[in-house]
Amino acid sequence: MKSPESDTLHPIRLSRRRFVQGLAAGGVIASTPSMLQANEQSRQTIRGTAPELSGKVIELEVAQSPVNFTGSSRLATTINGSIPAPTLRLREGDEVIIKVTNRLSVPTSIHWHGIILPYQMDGVPGISFKGIAPGETFTYQFKLQQSGTYWYHSHSGFQEMTGMYGALIIEPRSKEIIQADRDHVVLLSDWTDDDPMAVFGKLKVQGDIYNFNQPTVSDFFKDVSTLGVSAALDKRQMWNQMRMSPTDLADLSSSAITYLMNGTTPAGNWAGTFKPGERVRLRYINGSSNTFYDVRIPGLKMSVVQADGQNVKPVSVDEFRFGPGETYDVIVEPKQQAYTVFAQSMDRTGFARGTLSVAAGLTAPVPKLDPVEWLAMKDMMGKMDHGSMAKDTMDHGSMNHGGMAMDHSKHGMMQSDKNALAKPSQKVNHAKTEYGPSSDMRVDMPRTNLDDPGIGLRDNGRHVLTLADLHSLDGIIDDQRTPVREIELHLTGNMERYSWSIDGLEFGESTPVAMKQGERIRIILQNDTMMTHPMHLHGMWSDLESDDGTLRVRRHTIQVQPAQRISFLTTPHDLGRWAWHCHLLFHMDAGMFREVVVS
Repeated sequence: MKSPESDTLHPIRLSRRRFVQGLAAGGVIASTPSMLQANEQSRQTIRGTAPELSGKVIELEVAQSPVNFTGSSRLATTINGSIPAPTLRLREGDEVIIKVTNRLSVPTSIHWHGIILPYQMDGVPGISFKGIAPGETFTYQFKLQQSGTYWYHSHSGFQEMTGMYGALIIEPRSKEIIQADRDHVVLLSDWTDDDPMAVFGKLKVQGDIYNFNQPTVSDFFKDVSTLGVSAALDKRQMWNQMRMSPTDLADLSSSAITYLMNGTTPAGNWAGTFKPGERVRLRYINGSSNTFYDVRIPGLKMSVVQADGQNVKPVSVDEFRFGPGETYDVIVEPKQQAYTVFAQSMDRTGFARGTLSVAAGLTAPVPKLDPVEWLAMKDMMGKMDHGSMAKDTMDHGSMNHGGMAMDHSKHGMMQSDKNALAKPSQKVNHAKTEYGPSSDMRVDMPRTNLDDPGIGLRDNGRHVLTLADLHSLDGIIDDQRTPVREIELHLTGNMERYSWSIDGLEFGESTPVAMKQGERIRIILQNDTMMTHPMHLHGMWSDLESDDGTLRVRRHTIQVQPAQRISFLTTPHDLGRWAWHCHLLFHMDAGMFREVVVS
């Protein structure tokens, strides 16, 4: 990282405040990569704004562009030279042609996140196509079967992390039922000045290397004052025994990343305007690679009207959490002159920030970060309390590291009794492969409730959105069949090895999940780790249900909290090969990825 006082690379000389807050005018530099050696002071910078493209034929060019968010120039992967990439505003029912030309020296791709289309157009190298080679132009062509707020991004290497993402807005063919006078895209992301591969390599060596919220001596004495000496010692002994940290909420903190709103740093302060009396629609998109954001606008209620592009029954909230891949549309009715749009990271080390105001240049107070909250026992063991924990679950040395053969009997079992499938099974089935080195814990009594906002948001005095609050506006009426089978998969990991997997198997060791075209299937996802995972199933909808089998809301990305068991129904309509993965980029790359084959 270049120091302001020197032309040499010196990571430790850039102040933490500058890295976290960024530059007041950070973004894509109006120059060519060859000018990176030019005098820093002579460069003109362009603040992060996304141009808008529309029509039935669109041309996109992927290339490298110099950027400067923190005071150090770096090369980013951009589409048409901007971060975020151009906002594509299209119309439901149209057949679109999108020509993507690769000007990089390595292959690239674009995945249309949440869009239902033929698998050959899904844009996942090695699964749905071979990728776009350097110098090549690939033509995506598909009919838009839906409307709402979506996004698009690279599915090649770590290109998404280096700037390759943009908003995709599909206007309804008929009249828009969500009434608003003004419309703003709020695309949240994260940026690192470091080489993402080097960051990933550090995590493989030490999974908590970027966690600077580790328990301290001061925390111990606070526990002593509230719990007593014996209980405080037991608490520390428990975490030490499990070789885990109660503050392991995120892989990357503000020590490695700067948080961006519409490509703008907190110091840059993205601005969205409105006129007094207007209803304003904010289209929130989490296009980050590794960050869960907790979003609020102090002093202003948000009415959530859409989730993952699908209309929902309006629900008024003060705050919501969403992970990479998720989108929420909200309606606000501002009365004051200015409001801060505040999005703090789940680990409480930094934030993205913008201003909603009646005129450019106005600002509002920026709230302080909320305190860091430790993971609770329910985030580890679900319904179990401390006294009832099984030694096998707590004692890592007791795990059987032998049986690595996949237990296919628990996945996709046909049920002759349809009544047995009226609601999701509550019986936990651990695959034999979970008892291997890729899994450092298993949950035997998971939580199934959907009304938990998550660690750091519980009982904070604000009304925080939960999955239990979300209901599809018109219900899920296109397929109300009882599922014919269940597929149960467990999200697994080992933080010491920084290994992420499904059923204890990383992607390269796994076999595809088989589905039949048109069948109604129940998917059960159980999180046997201490981190929240946003799970994205390509090519089909995920119809979230409660533990009694009541259908609630249609999603394309569902976050699964620690020690939580969630179920949804899906109907694969399109043949082909599809991806299914955690949308935390490093988790996906480390192995929490499966192929799905629909035949």
